[in-house]
Amino acid sequence: MKKFLEEFKAFALKGNVMDMSIGVIIGAAFGNIVTSLTDNFINPLIQVCTGGMGEDGVAIGGSFKISGVSFNYGAFLSAVINFIIMAFILFCLLKAINKAMSIGKKEEAAKPAEDPADVKLLKELVAIVKEQNPEAAKAAEEKLAAK
Repeated sequence: MKKFLEEFKAFALKGNVMDMSIGVIIGAAFGNIVTSLTDNFINPLIQVCTGGMGEDGVAIGGSFKISGVSFNYGAFLSAVINFIIMAFILFCLLKAINKAMSIGKKEEAAKPAEDPADVKLLKELVAIVKEQNPEAAKAAEEKLAAK
């Protein structure tokens, strides 16, 4: 049980999990902002366009009744608009993040990769062997090519 708790602690405190939890919290807060936008600005526009204004100046509409059952299509339209706004903003954020990540990768790819010290040493040794005994070097290359 102790090992299980240690593994869980290591998992829960990893950077990815912490970043994800922060993202969920910020996403929920942002979701509340978008919900407020749709509830307080877009819904009244939908209600005015679909049902008009009542005598007291309050927007009506956005729902209808059939056999005593109320269908609130205004709330459904609000949820759809809320989703579209969230999806569009997340798309733009993800596109910006991917572009920023690709900029860093292009800089890394632009630098020519340098051989490690041991590879450089082996290349130098091969060059020396070729200079001293070209026939033996050629035979060794042929053996390697055959394998």
